[in-house]
Amino acid sequence: MIKLYNSLTRKLENFIPIHTPKVGMYTCGPTVYSYASIGNFRTYTLSDLLLRVLQNNGFQVTYIMNFTDVGHLSGDNLGDADTGEDRMAQSAAKEHRSMWDIADGYIEAFKGDFNDLNLVTPTKFVRATDHVKEQIDLAQALDERGYLYRTSDGMYFDTSKFTPRDRLSTLDAKGIRPGARVKLSPEKKNPVLG
Repeated sequence: MIKLYNSLTRKLENFIPIHTPKVGMYTCGPTVYSYASIGNFRTYTLSDLLLRVLQNNGFQVTYIMNFTDVGHLSGDNLGDADTGEDRMAQSAAKEHRSMWDIADGYIEAFKGDFNDLNLVTPTKFVRATDHVKEQIDLAQALDERGYLYRTSDGMYFDTSKFTPRDRLSTLDAKGIRPGARVKLSPEKKNPVLG
């Protein structure tokens, strides 16, 4: 029996898939504006370890990893993922190539590094740009249910409407000082958690 740490209950629990022996596993892959770092590969190595444990215990794993090939803003280095320029566009301008060429080149480099590290290849790699319709559909569904709000620069998830997030986070929201690291947006409903 496999036991995993449940972030919601904060306990070790038996792993029981919804449709035993099938397991769906997703890992957020790299933003492909540059080469993946050793820090990035730490995530993929841990995912690989989990995948191998599941497979060695008889589970049939469908493992999906995405490539973010658009929309990752440069402000996240400053702690503000809502600002800055698209990293793909920055890289394309710097290298004088199209964003598609940038993505293709760094995806191939990533796959080569992935292979060199002897990591198990996911069942399927997907690009964010191949699933824009699904992303829009999800945003519309969340909006219809009242989970989003609009500002002059986009739509935000209203964290006050989703209390399990508070239980999943280990942050003490009372101890966070809004505006300490990034400029506050007066339009954000909750500058601490979104």
